[in-house]
Amino acid sequence: MLRAAGVGVGDEVVVPAFGNVEVAEAVALAGALPVFADIDPVTYCLAPEAVEAAVTPRTAAVVVVHRFGRRADIGRLHALGRRNGLLVLERGETEAPYDEIARRRQRAAYLDARLKGVRTPDGGDGHTYQQYVVRVPGNGRPDRDAFARALRVRGVECRVPVKTPVHRLPAFRRCVSLPETERAAGETLALPVDAALTKRDMQRTAAACNALGGLLQPAF
Repeated sequence: MLRAAGVGVGDEVVVPAFGNVEVAEAVALAGALPVFADIDPVTYCLAPEAVEAAVTPRTAAVVVVHRFGRRADIGRLHALGRRNGLLVLERGETEAPYDEIARRRQRAAYLDARLKGVRTPDGGDGHTYQQYVVRVPGNGRPDRDAFARALRVRGVECRVPVKTPVHRLPAFRRCVSLPETERAAGETLALPVDAALTKRDMQRTAAACNALGGLLQPAF
């Protein structure tokens, strides 16, 4: 799509660093330079104000990635694109059947009502809970990783959604300030809300998290 739009050598494309490396790789394959902008801490998608700050005379496009079942503020991003003459491309997630989304939402609501000691996701804007991503309080990555290990010992399958932001990978290393991206990479943890999970599974997840939540104190 970038090549078809004439984006190539000498152009810059604004992309998120919080996520998979494939987007930055696609920009590089088109011959352009990926420029990383920070995310909104609620949606984990590109923040419009951060994108605007990253725009230069060489910027040709923005690639917006919707994350975890939350959509980016695409209205503001398209408006920004029109003001600056930029191509705005969207990369979505695989759509699940409605009945599966409904079951995920039920499981997410169960956890929302019961979890203590972690920050639950904001369920606004039609969240489909492709992943149920919480924030673990404390001192960032060490506490989050310890929390994840303790959950797994208790039989809860959980995963770190973004282990290393793209701007920290050797192939795309940039000296750029992305505080929300860094904070999210160090604090986020995806808990299971798959449609196949039973009520007992959900009870085990809530009990395991709540048993650990009080052990971690917010960072000052």
